[in-house]
Amino acid sequence: MTPPDAPHNRWSDLDRPPLNVGALRRGLLKPGGLWSSLDVVESTGSTNSDLAARASGLAEGTVLVAEEQTAGRGRLDRSWTAPPRSGLFLSVYLAPGDVPAERWGWLPLLAGVAAATGLTQSAGVDMALKWPNDLLVTIDGTERKTGGILAERAGDGVVIGMGINVSLRAAELPAPQAGSLGLAGAVSTDRETLLRAVLRSLEQWYGRWREAGGDAAVSGLQAAYAAGCATLDRTVRAELPGDRTVVGEAVAIDGDGRLVLAAAGGLQEPVSAGDIVHLRGVGGGLT
Repeated sequence: MTPPDAPHNRWSDLDRPPLNVGALRRGLLKPGGLWSSLDVVESTGSTNSDLAARASGLAEGTVLVAEEQTAGRGRLDRSWTAPPRSGLFLSVYLAPGDVPAERWGWLPLLAGVAAATGLTQSAGVDMALKWPNDLLVTIDGTERKTGGILAERAGDGVVIGMGINVSLRAAELPAPQAGSLGLAGAVSTDRETLLRAVLRSLEQWYGRWREAGGDAAVSGLQAAYAAGCATLDRTVRAELPGDRTVVGEAVAIDGDGRLVLAAAGGLQEPVSAGDIVHLRGVGGGLT
């Protein structure tokens, strides 16, 4: 019998209980389904790094979840930290070899749509997307980042990592602009429920996109992303590679997943990479 004070005991932390890997496998690993294996580790540096290091031998649909990440990474090599068992920290391996590689750039945006859809349905919190890969909630009238997505090419596929703040309290937030599902009034912060919802949504969206040959318009992905994107119709500042900055109105998501800005003089500029700052935000805040 597991000692009651063991860190992974089901009853060791009633506020933030550990994930039940057996229940997750029973609920998610189905014959003919996308998810082929699911493991939960107590702590690791980065689930993305772990899967990327093993990519050559991975089956598509491998899922790795950590109760704690000590060296989690976001875009632009930013760190992502949170208390143990306070969020969802996971990576999945996808290998859409039948989709042209030039369309793989849609995968992190697809993951954002899937996560936002699954969390909205399971947590009862209205999620929004900040281009390209941030998950936003509104707390006291201000947009806060509650999650992020990082996609990396690895082997013959892509490792997609997600970090989502679930039960963090105000004093535990890593930055003033951060938030959590709990602080946003989630009806459920049960991580197993939320994780199942996210992975099922990801399986559905990935299946649609792949069946459409990676065509974001035909699969409905482009329209779904635009509908949930809080960046559109806002004045933003794009901090681009090469120390270049563009200020303009975000007017569209194009067929390649780029953010289209209407800059000074009416010039439309597609942005494929960069840091986006919302200058005209909900409640007047910057995000």
